[in-house]
Amino acid sequence: MPARNDRLGYLLVTFGASLFVINAGVSRVILRSGVDAAELTSLRVTGTAICLALVGMAVRPAALRLPRGRQLLLVVALGFTGVAMLQWTYFVAIDRLSLGMALLLEYTAPVLVALYARFVQREQVRTRLWFALALSVLGLAVVAQIWQGFTLDPVGVVAGFGAALSFSAYFLLGEHGVSRQDPLTVIFWAFVTAAVAFNLVSPVTGLGWAEASATTSLLGALDAWSAPIWMLLGWVVVLGTLVPFGVELFALQHLRATTVTTVAMLEPVGASILGWAWFGESLSLVQSLGGLAVVTGIFLAASARRTHPTLEQPAAIT
Repeated sequence: MPARNDRLGYLLVTFGASLFVINAGVSRVILRSGVDAAELTSLRVTGTAICLALVGMAVRPAALRLPRGRQLLLVVALGFTGVAMLQWTYFVAIDRLSLGMALLLEYTAPVLVALYARFVQREQVRTRLWFALALSVLGLAVVAQIWQGFTLDPVGVVAGFGAALSFSAYFLLGEHGVSRQDPLTVIFWAFVTAAVAFNLVSPVTGLGWAEASATTSLLGALDAWSAPIWMLLGWVVVLGTLVPFGVELFALQHLRATTVTTVAMLEPVGASILGWAWFGESLSLVQSLGGLAVVTGIFLAASARRTHPTLEQPAAIT
């Protein structure tokens, strides 16, 4: 284990979160080119599973051994919820909503986790939870401008909250034992589970070479530029999944998992900036304040539980 270096840890997790944010824009381009959310999910999880297998064989073959018993069930559940369903709902949300709004909805997960701990697990929580919940609900209402009628895409909103539920399940499964395994083992078999599940629904072979080799505009501010779809898919797998996840795992050698996860929650802010710079999305001053209220609520909710296990599971992939 390398010596702890907080500055390096923060640099790594920020770099990883930035790649995840850029990946949202690249994924939107792919989705707008005609590849549907199920196809993109299948391609992403299958490609990542193959890359992880190659990495594992090169650096630590023992990590690729199939877990047994309860650990296997937990990893399979994590793969289905924290990878497969999270990816699919995330792609639907970023295709139908602004990038910032989609990520804001997904990252309300800590609020849901804290509420689950209070009402289902009967844990004691700090009173800040209720302030966090109020801030988050009020902030979302302001961003959605409900006083002007519900103007957001309903399917996108449902998908965004679906991503939040999947993200919440990911946290809770991590608390119940997945975190005790080798991170490479966990993430490899989680992606294998997701790949198997989505290939049953949308096989990767469904995207033919003619479609994959076609070029597509990069849209928005980059509309004058185009790229082959296969190249964008490669970005999603390597620079949008494998590299950022890898650097965030390495960051865990320097920072606590709760710190890594908290810093990664700045992704909604980054997504809003990217949406403005790349796709011309913008929020009014009032909506921006609403988004700030949501992010504040998320941070407060993440620290509202009085006693809870250390979240040593790897950061979620979005």
